[in-house]
Amino acid sequence: MNLVDALQDLVGHVPDLVQPLIVAAAGAIPFVEGEGAATIGIIGGITPAIAIIAAIVGNFACVAVLVLLGSGARRAVVTRRRARVQAAAVAAGHDPAPGVGDDPTPEVSPRKAKFQRAFERYGVPGVSLLGPLLLPTQFTATMLAAAGVGRGRILIWQGVAIVGWTVVVALLIGGVVTTLS
Repeated sequence: MNLVDALQDLVGHVPDLVQPLIVAAAGAIPFVEGEGAATIGIIGGITPAIAIIAAIVGNFACVAVLVLLGSGARRAVVTRRRARVQAAAVAAGHDPAPGVGDDPTPEVSPRKAKFQRAFERYGVPGVSLLGPLLLPTQFTATMLAAAGVGRGRILIWQGVAIVGWTVVVALLIGGVVTTLS
């Protein structure tokens, strides 16, 4: 927890206008995320509403960048693979049909298999809302993009999850800090 302590200390030692930027940057860090960043801000002395907004913005901005990069990478890989399969079929003298040559049983790591089971069971909303209990939103969002889920759908549900978890945890921390003061 040295990183969290360092961020809390930093928030307390920078000018008031810079404090939300530190909280937003903390929100972009996996495992700190919006919940941890809002907590850092509140304990560091920032007004809870400002800490919550900064944490949400930082966490969501990071997730949005990762979703856009992840879906772009997936699109490039799928396009390249299809082109390679079609070129091989043409070279062999066959008329390639769409989807021909796709490997129906690619090798899957245990972690990816676990994610896939959760995704099939709970869908995008469930994985997004329950994901922060197991994995950072950055990881969950990237895996959803790699699975081929639409960017808009991922961003909407990740946004709902980030706002929900950040607000709930920040309100609990804010209540504890107020009670102890």
